[in-house]
Amino acid sequence: MLHWQLISPTRSDESNLMNSSDPISQEIQLPDGTVRFDWSSWNSGKALGMQCLTIDTQAMRTVLLPMRGMGIWKSWVQGIEFGWQSPVAGPVHPALVPVADPSGIGWLEGFDELLVRCGLLSNGAPDFDSHGKVIHPVHGRIANLPASQLRIEVDPQQGTLDVIGTVIESRFLIYSLELQTRMRFRAGSSTIEIHDTVTNTRSTPGSMQLLYHINLGQGPLESGSKIIAPLKRLAPRDARAAQGIDGWDRCEGPQSGYSEQVYYAEPLGSEDQWTEAMLCNADESIGYSVLFDQSTLPVVNFWKNTGALQDGYVVGIEPATGFPNTKTFEQQHHRTVQLQGGESQSFRLKLQPHGTKSQVALAKHRIESLQTQPCCIEKHPAPGWSPEAS
Repeated sequence: MLHWQLISPTRSDESNLMNSSDPISQEIQLPDGTVRFDWSSWNSGKALGMQCLTIDTQAMRTVLLPMRGMGIWKSWVQGIEFGWQSPVAGPVHPALVPVADPSGIGWLEGFDELLVRCGLLSNGAPDFDSHGKVIHPVHGRIANLPASQLRIEVDPQQGTLDVIGTVIESRFLIYSLELQTRMRFRAGSSTIEIHDTVTNTRSTPGSMQLLYHINLGQGPLESGSKIIAPLKRLAPRDARAAQGIDGWDRCEGPQSGYSEQVYYAEPLGSEDQWTEAMLCNADESIGYSVLFDQSTLPVVNFWKNTGALQDGYVVGIEPATGFPNTKTFEQQHHRTVQLQGGESQSFRLKLQPHGTKSQVALAKHRIESLQTQPCCIEKHPAPGWSPEAS
C-alpha cells in the first residue's frame, strides 16, 4: 500500500502541514494502467488560494474540491465535460460564501459543482423561527467547510487509488458531526465509488441529514433528454412542479425565465438494495448514472432547472436521507437520521458517466430491470412528503 498525506490534522505543530502552495504531481503504474494525481491551487478570481486535487485514470479526469466539503467540481470523459456552467463562475472559495446570510440562501453564491453534499445538520430549504431568524440555512454548511485531513492510498494489487478526506461540522455545546469520505478511482475506469461515514462525535444523541446534489448540464442535458429511474412512487414538490407532472422525466432546451421544478420519489432497487438513476441525452449517446445504496439513502429527488444557458441550465439527481424540505418538517415526519453519541452511519454511491450509446443502453437495461411494478405518480404534492400538500 502506498500513502501520500496532503493535509494532516494539527493544532499547534505546523510542521505537520504540507506546504500546499507548491504543486505536487505523482504518476502511479497499476496493473490496468496508470493513474495520476495533481495537488495544486487556484491563483485568481473567487477561487484564489483554493486547493484542488485532480485525478486522472486515463479514462477520466476529475477535479476534487477538498476545501468545499470534498465536493467534485467536474469530470471529463472522452472529451465530454460532466458538470454544469453555473452563473456564479466558480469554484468559489468558501470564505466568500455567506452561508449565514439572513435570507437563508447565501449558500447559492457558491453553488457550482458536479457533486455537492448538502448537510450535515440540515440539508433542505432554509428554516426560520417565529421571528424570521434563520435556524438552518439552505442545504446546510458541509459544502463550505474545508477538509481537516486529506490523504491518498494506492493499492497496487487491487488497482485502486483512494482519496480519503475528513470534514468536521460542529458548534461548541450544540452539535458535532464528522464526515469521512473514501472516494475510489481505478486505472482505466470512469466510475467513482464513494463511501461516506458520518459520526456524531459528541457523547449525547443528535440528528443529521445528507443529500447528494449531483448536477448535470450540456452533454447529457439538452432538448429531449430523459431521466430514467426505477420508481415506486413520485410526487411534485409544489404547485409549480405539478404543472409539469406529465412530463416530469423529459427535459426541454434552455428557456429564459424558466422556474425550477422538483420531484420527490421513492426508488425501487435490487435485492441488495442498490438502485440507479440516469440522465441521458435525446439520442441516448451521452448519459450519467448515479447508483446508490437505498438502505441509508431511501429517497431520490429530481431537480429540473432548464433556464437559459447564462442563468444555469442544469438538472439534478439527488439521492438523500429525506426530502429537501425544512428540517423542522422532515423531523415531524421522521426522516432525519438519529445518532447516539459516538454512533456512525454509512452512505454509498457510485458515479458513472457514459460517453457511448452502448454504455447508455447497458445502464438503461439495468434500470428497466429494476422497474418490477408500475410507478405510482401523484398529480399533486403528497401529504407527508411536501409542506404544500393540501
